[in-house]
Amino acid sequence: MYQKNPTCDLNHGPIQEDQLKLVSRKRVPEGTVIDVSGIQIGGPEIVIIAGPCSVESEEQLSSTATAVKELGAHILRGGAYKPRTSPYSFQGLQDEGLTLLSWIRDEIDIPVVTEVMDPRKLELVCEHADILQIGSRNMHNTPLLNEVGKVRKPVLLKRGMSATIEEFLYAAEYIIKQGNDQVILCERGIRTFEPSTRFTLDIGAIPVLKRLSHLPVIVDPSHGTGHWWMVPGLAKAAIAAGADGLIIEVHCDPQNALCDGGQSLHPDTFKDLMDELFKVALAVGRSISSSVVIR
Repeated sequence: MYQKNPTCDLNHGPIQEDQLKLVSRKRVPEGTVIDVSGIQIGGPEIVIIAGPCSVESEEQLSSTATAVKELGAHILRGGAYKPRTSPYSFQGLQDEGLTLLSWIRDEIDIPVVTEVMDPRKLELVCEHADILQIGSRNMHNTPLLNEVGKVRKPVLLKRGMSATIEEFLYAAEYIIKQGNDQVILCERGIRTFEPSTRFTLDIGAIPVLKRLSHLPVIVDPSHGTGHWWMVPGLAKAAIAAGADGLIIEVHCDPQNALCDGGQSLHPDTFKDLMDELFKVALAVGRSISSSVVIR
């Protein structure tokens, strides 16, 4: 429950909370809960999204998706279109990847989140995905934000890799201004001077976002670190800091992954993490559906 405290100034710092007309916590003091096929994001239960960075093949997606669902994941992630720094890197299976995601969703009965990069592909992605992801590179793409704001489907909005919290919230404002208020904020790490990690996961952003905005907040410790061995620790820290969920990269064969294998957990490691997350959630007064977690 959101606790009002008149002695705490929400306008402290550069963020002008009164200008955030639609995402402001004042608009929905109790917080927004988003329903995805019966899964409540932003409620008392922690939601786990897991799966491969990119869809590589039917066998790869099927084996990974089956594993993460059996181990407690509520939603499957998988990229069909992959924005890469190098134009020579694997760009995803494109439309074929969408078809595979849709097939596995029906096959094992699990909702799917995947990235949309091009407004011209929006209608197609909507046919195959339960949640539309706006990736870090496109957080500032206002034409795309406006278009996803016109559809009635949940949007997972990732923070830009160099974006301030204020810019992040304004990006969400663009989407909601068009009529779609089903926005999930995702902290995924920002670019700093520190070279030891791929990005710097901003754990401090979680309580700030929860105080300023009524929208659910989830965390991506995979992109936020770039190293699989750092993911468990920071995933637990995110839940302790108040995150409503996690999005974690899991691959059945990380060493041979075509995209971001170095930050992907093997299912065995993911199982151990799920057991630990269950305990952390209980310690902070939250829960993870015990009916889906295998122990």
